[in-house]
Amino acid sequence: MAEFTGEDLSGSSFQRVDLTDAQFTDVDLSRARVRGADLVGAVMTGVDLTDARVDGEIANLTINGVDVAPLVEAELDRRHPERARMRPTDPAGFREAWDIVERLWDGTVERARGFAPEQLHESVNGEWSFIETLRHLSMATDAWIRRAVLGDPSPWHPFDLPWDEAPDTLDVPRDRTARPSLDEVLELRRDRMATVRTLVDGLTDESLAAHTEPVPGDSWPPSRSFEVRRCLLTVLNEEWHHRLFAERDLDVIEAGTTRDAT
Repeated sequence: MAEFTGEDLSGSSFQRVDLTDAQFTDVDLSRARVRGADLVGAVMTGVDLTDARVDGEIANLTINGVDVAPLVEAELDRRHPERARMRPTDPAGFREAWDIVERLWDGTVERARGFAPEQLHESVNGEWSFIETLRHLSMATDAWIRRAVLGDPSPWHPFDLPWDEAPDTLDVPRDRTARPSLDEVLELRRDRMATVRTLVDGLTDESLAAHTEPVPGDSWPPSRSFEVRRCLLTVLNEEWHHRLFAERDLDVIEAGTTRDAT
């Protein structure tokens, strides 16, 4: 166990570091950037979170004695009335949710066509570019639908892009240097979205509640059984959030406030 006392570690970078049960006392974390971190069970007392921002999965988060997670969920549903439709419980609900996903993404893609090609490869604050976002969604469909549900052990396309913190041992493409055009990545995207459409159109109560057969290989998702419902909810979650991220970053690029190109 390492111990740091009175050390100046400002500007340090920690990647794939295990800080489980670490203790931070009288430390300066101002302007720290935390990405892809597991903070389950973390406890922070006597902290100053002024001007802080948290984006991620939030549940059972207590701030000054108040569980704020339900408040956040309610506010997000108020801001985006269709968000609640991304939590369907029956086949008809999943078909409606996918209708919404297709319609919203059609609008976002149409907006993106108004940008210069190089802007669609531009990163905002270190996040994925618009093209990379579409590539990641292709990977999500390949993983949770083509692999987990349909049983293809290697459904990948070279443009597929996993999350940045994915283990190097996974048998998944991860070429961050690729620069496909919008039309090239949309051709792949249309094919993958059509796969989901075919699946949801054929859903029954029985098939939705069914469990998949484990698919062999050191890939993603892991080789185990999943409820079909969970697989589809994962894809809906990815589609919903990443479209909002894409719209957010297009706003910044349109305003001309970033030049952080990848």
